[in-house]
Amino acid sequence: MTETEILVIGGGPAGLRAAAAAGELGAQVLVIEEMDWLGGQLVKQTHKFFGSKEQYASRRGIDIARILAGELENHDRVTVWTGAPVLGIYEDGMVTAQKDNRHVKIKPQRIIVATGAAEKVLPFPNNDLPGVYGAGAVQTLMNLHGVLPGRRVLMVGAGNIGLIVSYQLLQAGVEVAAVIEGAAHIGGYLVHAAKIRRAGVPILTRHTIKEAQGREVVEGAVIQQLDENWQPVPGTEQQLEVDVICLAVGLTPLADLLWQAGCEMRFIPELGGHVPYRNRLLETTRPGIYVAGDVAGVEEASAAMVEGRLAGLAAARSLGYGGPEAEAYLEDALRQLHALRSGPAGEKIRRGLEKLETMEGVPC
Repeated sequence: MTETEILVIGGGPAGLRAAAAAGELGAQVLVIEEMDWLGGQLVKQTHKFFGSKEQYASRRGIDIARILAGELENHDRVTVWTGAPVLGIYEDGMVTAQKDNRHVKIKPQRIIVATGAAEKVLPFPNNDLPGVYGAGAVQTLMNLHGVLPGRRVLMVGAGNIGLIVSYQLLQAGVEVAAVIEGAAHIGGYLVHAAKIRRAGVPILTRHTIKEAQGREVVEGAVIQQLDENWQPVPGTEQQLEVDVICLAVGLTPLADLLWQAGCEMRFIPELGGHVPYRNRLLETTRPGIYVAGDVAGVEEASAAMVEGRLAGLAAARSLGYGGPEAEAYLEDALRQLHALRSGPAGEKIRRGLEKLETMEGVPC
């Protein structure tokens, strides 16, 4: 059995910052990541980040991943396991994982869950044909393995992910037939939309996919307009010749471990789905279990990094590390989160957090 003071589950931006922060205060930390690399979704992101200097603004995601992983390389208080999926969190506080083809038990004093989120899908006829991908899968093929998903793509979803991946497809020499969005307005930043519009790609709002076409693989797609009530408008169908349909229709928190651990959960659409109750320092209703990043509510990677730092500091301080200095660090992290969520771009996440905070029984 392995013992540690703080166990961080997930080696993405939230988990890496949590581990670094807790280690800086002097806590013993074990990071467990199921993939063979650290950085989470950052390793697929070739675009430059917005935000502030504190969140690596103007740096590319792939470079930020290297920076965050590098912070832990020579840290004598932090141990990292990769290729080690966590299997469960149990009533007695024991955690089990698979490492080197062995079933291992871990006994932590505190747990930070930073498992991220999974892509949502859309139901439509033939959505199981080869050639229907999530946007993350397309990024994995292109940016990790150098493989083009196809020749001509229909992008479904005009949030930041859909717009960014569309531009990356164009950069790789793949034609984007159109970007369609069910809402009346583009959900992503206009600067991303402008890039693909300048390349001649139409962005069609109030449109959805009606069906994928093809027998063995995707050979085309039928799209259709939506009315103000999100209902299909008869007679507005358009057929597109594409061999890839890329779905960028949102993410949902990967909260399985939190359910198993007995944390109180609530469904908040603005946060991506079921998320845990937690206090302002990100401790859940299961004492000693903290959350950070998309598992706490789907947001930008910059917010995930700050939440990770906040959770790492809070967990370490609860064990007696940091002294008065830790309090100042915590307040600074809370200030950064508030700044990131201010303005029009943070309106959705603010609405979600307000719903969570006003629900009966929430410990905030």
